[in-house]
Amino acid sequence: QVQLVESGGGLVQAGGSLRLSCAASDGTFSSYALGWFRQAPGKEREFVVGISGSGSSTHYADSVKGRFDISRDNAKNTVYLQMYNLKPEDTAVYYCAAKDGPVRFGEKAYAYWGQGTQVTVSS
Repeated sequence: QVQLVESGGGLVQAGGSLRLSCAASDGTFSSYALGWFRQAPGKEREFVVGISGSGSSTHYADSVKGRFDISRDNAKNTVYLQMYNLKPEDTAVYYCAAKDGPVRFGEKAYAYWGQGTQVTVSS
């Protein structure tokens, strides 16, 4: 059982930056692919970005390519999401999720989820 705790959300103006963190409880952290998903009000949860267990492979949604950067520190059991040039449409609750095996884009593939952290981008 992996427990995930997100942090770093908040209110930022359009064009600003935020860094989200997701800390995991499991010592086998490096065996899990990690994904960030987000859910805006009235919308379905969507894939944002994923990273393989080793960190060598990343996958970004088109909407965030060039603006978001995912990384992980397996020694600290933590994955990071650095967000630049934020837009009002990035406003959502951001969730960290973990799964065995490779990154997948569908949320149903992920067995473990954090509680989410709110990101609000004002125009």
